[in-house]
Amino acid sequence: MTPETSPVREAGQDFIRDIVTEDIASGRHPAPVTRFPPEPNGYLHIGHAKSICLNFGIAQEFGGRCHLRFDDTNPAKEEQEYIDSIKADVNWLGFDWGEHLHHASDYFEQLYDWAEKLIRDGNAYVDDQSPDEMRAARGTLTEPGRNSPFRDRGVDENLDLFRRMRAGEFPNGARVLRARIDMASGNINLRDPVLYRILHAAHPRTGTAWSIYPSYDYAHGQSDAIEGITHSLCTLEFADHQPLYNWFLDNLPVPSHPRQFEFARLNITYTVLSKRVLTELVRGGHVAGWDDPRMPTIAGFRRRGVPPVAIRDFIKSVGVARANSVVDVSMLDAAIREILNKDAPRRMAVLRPLKLVIENYPEGPGEELDAINHPEDPSAGSRKIHFGREIFVERDDFMEDPPKKFYRLSPGKEVRLRYAYFVTCREVVKDAAGEVVELRCTYDPETRGGNTPPDGRKVQATLHWVSAAGSLPAEIRLYNPLFKSASPDTSNFAADLNPDSLEVLAGARIEAALADAKHGAAVQFERLGYFSPDDASTPDKLVFNRTVGLRDAFAKTMAGTKA
Repeated sequence: MTPETSPVREAGQDFIRDIVTEDIASGRHPAPVTRFPPEPNGYLHIGHAKSICLNFGIAQEFGGRCHLRFDDTNPAKEEQEYIDSIKADVNWLGFDWGEHLHHASDYFEQLYDWAEKLIRDGNAYVDDQSPDEMRAARGTLTEPGRNSPFRDRGVDENLDLFRRMRAGEFPNGARVLRARIDMASGNINLRDPVLYRILHAAHPRTGTAWSIYPSYDYAHGQSDAIEGITHSLCTLEFADHQPLYNWFLDNLPVPSHPRQFEFARLNITYTVLSKRVLTELVRGGHVAGWDDPRMPTIAGFRRRGVPPVAIRDFIKSVGVARANSVVDVSMLDAAIREILNKDAPRRMAVLRPLKLVIENYPEGPGEELDAINHPEDPSAGSRKIHFGREIFVERDDFMEDPPKKFYRLSPGKEVRLRYAYFVTCREVVKDAAGEVVELRCTYDPETRGGNTPPDGRKVQATLHWVSAAGSLPAEIRLYNPLFKSASPDTSNFAADLNPDSLEVLAGARIEAALADAKHGAAVQFERLGYFSPDDASTPDKLVFNRTVGLRDAFAKTMAGTKA
């Protein structure tokens, strides 16, 4: 990995960077070697993005390197789809592992040899107890565990049984290999943890070569040591595992001794980052897949049109701390808006169209008007938009009997059409059911381009619009948080699902120029928010996802008003 900045930095940004700075200054390590070690049993979510940005970011900043290592020790839950998605997500976030793509399965033979050494040294034994029996004998936080009746087996018998486990002689769950540490330890993780379990399942990389697989706790630290990792960065739930991490390193002839440091995981309001719940959301059909734009997965953010730099900026703003906390989802939305406001071109779209006929506008092909692409970036230039006798405006921009402070369109009211003319509503047309279906208006030709007329009269509202002849039909998908509770109940997540998390508007109209919008490239629909073409969008059916609104309207949505 090529460092993007100098390895010399000031202390104080966060405690982990302070540790790395001190290690370099003291000569402990010339440069950090970190790793991002995902399990390939699901898609990555934004909580993983924090770990990705931290591990790869530190390597870049201090002139080191970061490995991508798949913790592929449980083939029953692992799939190639997840492996491919993880690599794509890390790349999309802007990081590259270079030559350092690794797998725990790369080290299966070495891990097995070390397990035999633990047996020969009297530090491991084969246990015939069932999972329920081991669980019952493990003890509690206040009571010590009980030794297994098989704990004192001899070395030769343990080696024989372990080798037969590897050869596939026993069924799943018949035996396990456990470390012999201390069943009375105050740290439950040290109460003879399982090192290997029997699992007759094909592995994505090793096929059926193995009938036993190492536990995460056993494989993780040794993989770090083999790769020369200097700083093993984990979230706080692994703090109690650190003594076990070090016990393995101290009792095996590993080539290096990494140090583990724990940091607070990312928690966001209205968001669940439990991989179990996310898997159930997908399998239960509550969402349209791992990349559903309502999901907090990196794939979901990408499909929604969120730029990767916005996620990196958000992670940076959250910082790295030692204590858990919860971040308001509005911080994430604000980070997305900040990037899109600077970069997204402006276009016009009407989500809930209401036809407007300008009765005194000439019949014929209409005209082309100039519209700027970005009000804060003159270099973005301008575009031509079609204007004609028939246009569409937002249904929400008209009220037949408006309240006092409603400044948009109503009978007798004059408003400005963005880039076009002043128009005044003269007549309201309704269908047989009494629904407004059309507005009859007049325009002032002296206000072309939306300019103030010679008599200087003012209007209090400027509306967006699209031409009937110069616009295209589109489906617009409006997304809100998937959960209606700020702290969703993960034990009964279905009860907290937000029924208004997705609204599909099938009859929207958009500028014709949007037919060429590229997937993943967000645009601002003026007055409405930021939108991006969905992955399923085609020239025959244009589909746009709302990436984020122009302002935080979720609280109003939950109160029963429109976002």
